[in-house]
Amino acid sequence: MGIVLNESYKNTLTLLVAILIGAINTLFLYVYFLDIAYYGLVTFVLSTAFILKPFVALGVNYSIVKFFSAFKDKENKDKFLSLVLLLPLLVIVPAGILGVFFYEYISNLLSAKNLLVRDYTYLIFLVAIANAYFEVFYAWAKVHLKSFFGNFLKELFVRLSASILLIAVYFKFIDSHQFILCLVGAYFLQTLLMMSFAFRLYRPIFSFSLPDNFTEVIKYSLYIILAGSAATILIDIDKFMIPQKEMIEQVSFYAVAVYIGSVIEIPGRAMSQIVQPLTARALNNNKSDEVLELYQKSSINLIVASGLLFVLVNSNIDSLYKLLPKEYTHGVWVVFFISIAKMYHMFLGNNGAIISNSKYYKILLPYGVLMAVTVIILNNILIDKIGINGAALATLIVVMVFNTVKLFYVKAKFFIQPTTAKTWITLCFIAFLTFIGWSIDFNFHPILNILLETALLSVVYVFLLIKLNVSSDITRLYQQLLLNFKK
Repeated sequence: MGIVLNESYKNTLTLLVAILIGAINTLFLYVYFLDIAYYGLVTFVLSTAFILKPFVALGVNYSIVKFFSAFKDKENKDKFLSLVLLLPLLVIVPAGILGVFFYEYISNLLSAKNLLVRDYTYLIFLVAIANAYFEVFYAWAKVHLKSFFGNFLKELFVRLSASILLIAVYFKFIDSHQFILCLVGAYFLQTLLMMSFAFRLYRPIFSFSLPDNFTEVIKYSLYIILAGSAATILIDIDKFMIPQKEMIEQVSFYAVAVYIGSVIEIPGRAMSQIVQPLTARALNNNKSDEVLELYQKSSINLIVASGLLFVLVNSNIDSLYKLLPKEYTHGVWVVFFISIAKMYHMFLGNNGAIISNSKYYKILLPYGVLMAVTVIILNNILIDKIGINGAALATLIVVMVFNTVKLFYVKAKFFIQPTTAKTWITLCFIAFLTFIGWSIDFNFHPILNILLETALLSVVYVFLLIKLNVSSDITRLYQQLLLNFKK
């Protein structure tokens, strides 16, 4: 796990900075500098593009992670990487042609409830293309165990770009319309930078010849599309469906709450970039002991890291919402539902990587379809009944049910599980500290409340974490930091 912690440590530092910038953007710059309707529009355009991304990428980003380490000669590696660059064009070219012919129909359909959407529909497809190829080149870097730069671009680059652009809106250098166009441009620049980095790591000799396992690669890519799309649909379908039923301003309120709740998964996003290729390598080499070690250590490390964020977010939520404009303060339950969903996902560790990189990956086809259909049905019902809280509740239900299915599936097929006795100890003190955080009320200014509660709960959390030695990796890291401090 040394390389995992090394890459994860750098990725986590990047993500912590990204959290700070994202928080400034989401809770201040977007809220105060951009019109509410345009904030909702940005969220809608990006979320819809992210839903389309797996289909545009045609699953090849997952195929790179699974198959690249299995190729032993440069010739087949070059054929394989040439293939994955061309495959998305099989979707992009015909979809672009159809989009031109049916643009009026599509834009009218998407803007039936909110006319503002009509003039920006084409941006959805452009962002989907940029993101699809970004993920392809990001996977290219990850299989070389170089995830830091890609993680920087994915998590930090666009957020920084948005910050600069929002400040430009405030000073009237650009208007809201130009902000959206420039933000789309930032996604394309992000992809070009990722492509340049990937080619520096490994530049193939381009070939139209097919690799030896061409059929297997195609089958896997087509199956895994639904795995990627199901995960994306789960994250973004609510932001797509809310404007079909509510005014687009509601998406702004929902986006703020979801951002706050999604902070919980930041450590998982950092660790997964390096754990995924290591899981694929262990499975390709039939190292079952290594698979088990990665499974259990990724689970407990993510629970520990995400648990602290869960405690702090839910303990400070009332104080945080007091800092926002009144119209944004309807999302407390959204934050709670989303944070539980993210925490449960962290509990599973690299569960998804084990399935998607094993011979059992085909189960993801019916799993993905059923998951996507379920979340759409639940959103359709619950948004009508309880608005944006219904969208968050739909996400929570689907995550709990379908991740539990994945948990038992891996146990049945691989005879492994992520939990140990320390898992339950950790979850208990996370629940206890969250309850304590809810009970504390200093009645000071919201910022002072947040600082005091964060400091108090963090000290107690770290003390329990080290005292109980729930994660040997984190305890070792703490001891090393302590040793360096003494020097």
